Amino acid sequence: MVKVQVPATTANFGPGFDCLGASLGLYNQIQIEFSTKPEVIVTGEGASEIPLDETNLVYQAASRILEKGNIKKPLKITLNNNIPLARGLGSSAACIAGGLVATNHLTGDILDNSELIKIATEMEGHPDNVVTAIVGGFCLSMVYENKVYYKKFPVPFWLRFVVCIPEFELKTEDTRKILPETVSFQDAIYNTSHTAMVVAAMAQGDLTDMSIFCQDRLHQPFRSKLIPGMEKILDSVIDKGAFAGFLSGSGPTVVCLTVRERADMLGQHMVDVFSSEGIKSHYKVLSSDSEGVGFL
Repeated sequence: MVKVQVPATTANFGPGFDCLGASLGLYNQIQIEFSTKPEVIVTGEGASEIPLDETNLVYQAASRILEKGNIKKPLKITLNNNIPLARGLGSSAACIAGGLVATNHLTGDILDNSELIKIATEMEGHPDNVVTAIVGGFCLSMVYENKVYYKKFPVPFWLRFVVCIPEFELKTEDTRKILPETVSFQDAIYNTSHTAMVVAAMAQGDLTDMSIFCQDRLHQPFRSKLIPGMEKILDSVIDKGAFAGFLSGSGPTVVCLTVRERADMLGQHMVDVFSSEGIKSHYKVLSSDSEGVGFL
C-alpha cells in the first residue's frame, strides 16, 4: 500500500498561459493498494460526484503505470479530497500526478520522473499544473517535440497566496472555448514580455511592480465574461495591499499575492466583491508547497 499527498496548483499567473504554475499548501491524500476488484472510495470535495470505478481519473492515471509494467491486477484507491473541483486549483492535475506517482512507487518505481511528467502532460493536455503538482515550487514548463521541459524556482517563504473560491464550477474545456483562435502580434509581444518579467520577479524574490507584470491579454479578458466580479477584484486588490492579482488557471478562483499580515483583509475584500455580484465565495490563505507529491 502506498499513500501520498498531492498539492493544489495555481497556473498562468496572468500572462504565462499554459506555462507558469505554483504549488500550494492545500492537499489531497491518495492511498493505492492492490485488491481483488477495482474499488474507489472518496471523502471530502466532490465525494458525491466523482466516479467510483475505473473511469475515475486517479484510477485512469494508475492504469497507465500498470500498463507500462504489464501488471494485470485491480486496485483499491482511497481519496481524501481537499482541493475543490473545477475551480482553477488543479484538481484534475492532482488526481493525475498523485495517481501516477503513487502507483509507480507501488510497482517498484518502474518509471523515472521525466516519464511520469510526460504521461501526466499527455493526460492533462498541458504541463503547467501537472509539472508543478509533481515537483512543487514555482515552475515554468513547455512541450517541445513531445518532450516536457521545465525549470523550478523556490517561492519566497514570506509570500502568501490568497485564493478566493466562488461557489460555482468552471470546467477547463468550457473556458477554452471562449478564447480566440488567433491574437494580434502586439498582444503576443505584450504577453511574452510580461511573462518574462513575472519569471524574473519570482526568481529574484522581488515582487515590486508585479501588478504590472501579471497583466494579460490572451485569456483573462475573455474568461472574465464567465466570472462576474473578477475584473472588479483585479482592479481593486492592489490598493488593498496585494502585489498582484490574477485568475487561477481557467477560474473561477481568483488569486492575490501578498504578505501574511494583509492576507485576511484581502480575502474578505474579494469575498465582498463576489457577494456584490450575487456570488457566494470563501477564501483561503495558502503558502507555497516546495516538494510536490510527497509520500505519507
